[in-house]
Amino acid sequence: MIRDNISEYDNNATEESSDAQESKTGDANNKEADDKDFASNGMALLKEGKSSIQLITIIGEIEGHDNLPATSKTTKYEHLLPKLAMIEDDDKIGGVLFIMNTVGGDVSAGLALSEMIASLTKPTVSLVIGDSHSIGVPLAVSTDYSFIVPTATMIIHPVRMNGNIIGAQQTYDYFERIQKRIVSFISEHSSINAGEVESMMVNTKMLTKDLGTILVGEQAVKAGLINEVGGIGRAFKKLKDMMK
Repeated sequence: MIRDNISEYDNNATEESSDAQESKTGDANNKEADDKDFASNGMALLKEGKSSIQLITIIGEIEGHDNLPATSKTTKYEHLLPKLAMIEDDDKIGGVLFIMNTVGGDVSAGLALSEMIASLTKPTVSLVIGDSHSIGVPLAVSTDYSFIVPTATMIIHPVRMNGNIIGAQQTYDYFERIQKRIVSFISEHSSINAGEVESMMVNTKMLTKDLGTILVGEQAVKAGLINEVGGIGRAFKKLKDMMK
């Protein structure tokens, strides 16, 4: 009987040791995956009590349906879309902080990312630290709450397209539809109305070779695009409060 108990104890100890080893292996794999995310895509998982905060950077140019040169800093939307879906499905992640410094890029990809961020049920906060130009504006306002540092800029301008353009009425109609989608999204996710956004787009006084409006720091808040002027500390505090 004593031998049987000893044998059973040994088996249980072996199983517990195996479980502990698997747990360590799983933790190591998760850390390796987090490190890879951080190194390649500017993402990190930060612990906050029992839940976690997912940090995502949106930098450089938004790469969409065409590949940009290897020398360009890019945010690839085909990487972010599945990541956002994983965040929504992960009960351990309590909130998401987006740090943005982008010159814009692919309109279709940027708007798709904006819609995806806006549809997350987790609390979300954005922080504009350098620039949030063009399609970066919808991205900045797509979160539940937004911050901008005092020296950061936002540029609102009409939709432009690279490559050959057919000079036909259908082309202009297509541009107008895209622009209306962007204007509608911005007005729905900020405190600025559609008419004001359109007026900023066709402003002729700020950009010497283009139409548009430049807003710096506090100006973006006064215009109703961004909620508050602040940096990383205030952004984290706001997100943690929203998570509670």
